[in-house]
Amino acid sequence: MIELIDGLPDGVVGLVAIGQIESADYDAVAAPAVHKALERHPRIRVIHVLDDRFDGYTAGGALQDAILGLAHPRSFDRIAVVSDADSIRRLVTLAGWSIPGEVKLFPNREREQATAWAVEGLAAP
Repeated sequence: MIELIDGLPDGVVGLVAIGQIESADYDAVAAPAVHKALERHPRIRVIHVLDDRFDGYTAGGALQDAILGLAHPRSFDRIAVVSDADSIRRLVTLAGWSIPGEVKLFPNREREQATAWAVEGLAAP
């Protein structure tokens, strides 16, 4: 399941991954939120939280995550990834160079700092 983070400024999409993430989670929650934000802004920011409640991706979930990013290659200004999972941190480190916007990793204990970095310079909701 993917839940949205409420209370973020317009143009910032906050996603929290809970349990095992499937393709349908992206179709139902993440993709619509990103598309809605992109209707109002040419570039958006994302906070993606994959904390201790995250159990991993199914093959379809991982594919949908990649497709969402590839469908909008120049649309992300900043992406804050919050996770202690070694596999996620390695993947972000390896793939981060291919994302045109800024990507920054934060450990779970620094979720508030990740949010502050992602919304920096934007008007509050």
